[in-house]
Amino acid sequence: MKVNIFTLFLCIILMSCNETKKNTTDTPAKDAPNTEAVDAIPIHFKNKGHELVYNLTQKTGNYQTLLKKKDVVYTYTYTTPDGKTDSSTEKYIFNGELSYGAYSQHQRTLPKLEGLIEQGYDGNEFWLKHNGKIIEDEAALKRVAFNRPTNFYWFAMMPKLLDPSVVYDYLGNKTIDTTEYDIVKVSFTSENNKPTDIYQLYINKNTGLVDQFLFTVADFGKMEIPNLMQLEYEEIDDILIPTKRQYKKSNWNADVTDQPWINVNWTNIKFNTGLTKDDFKK
Repeated sequence: MKVNIFTLFLCIILMSCNETKKNTTDTPAKDAPNTEAVDAIPIHFKNKGHELVYNLTQKTGNYQTLLKKKDVVYTYTYTTPDGKTDSSTEKYIFNGELSYGAYSQHQRTLPKLEGLIEQGYDGNEFWLKHNGKIIEDEAALKRVAFNRPTNFYWFAMMPKLLDPSVVYDYLGNKTIDTTEYDIVKVSFTSENNKPTDIYQLYINKNTGLVDQFLFTVADFGKMEIPNLMQLEYEEIDDILIPTKRQYKKSNWNADVTDQPWINVNWTNIKFNTGLTKDDFKK
């Protein structure tokens, strides 16, 4: 009888241990910290200029922001002080930087070609059509090779300021008409020592946005005397876009001269319109 009592007592102890082990294993650790969600990848800024540009793109969006939008269609209007106007329907796919422009009015761009002109970049080549016919003229195609990437870059400039090829230099601060600015010089790494454009950004200390910038045009050898571009922003589909622009010759102090402005406006901006690569083929 003593043996039976001892055996019964031992069984009770073993059953109790097994139940405790089971409860410990099956209960999730709800309070355990999720280190993957908490830890963030640190950003290593090259200098203060890089940090200021990064903060700028937190307001305007970076290139990933544009890639999520997939594509854009808008109306581009360019007017010179003498009243000459270019008006085109611009279409871009952000992945691959595909670009198309249909000019219903082109008093500055290839003005000798009367009627509709279409320019395109399909990811491999630049092409030009006049009233539906392919144009192979070398001088005209050279103009297309300038217009297509330039128009695309102007639209995507703020997000693309974080491109790997960009070099940043912080030049200090300056007050213009009671507004305080941080000044950042932006240049680009170059192959074969080929000159590249230079941008001098005036970042508003209050808003964190670029109110104006100086720029050169390396493709035409205009490096000594910069242009001054002034911007007005509009929020479209949760993105701040500088839809109104005016520019003219200036100097590296960004002094405003008495010369008249050239005006550039972007209107009817629509993202994610369903464009495909076929839309950019000649």
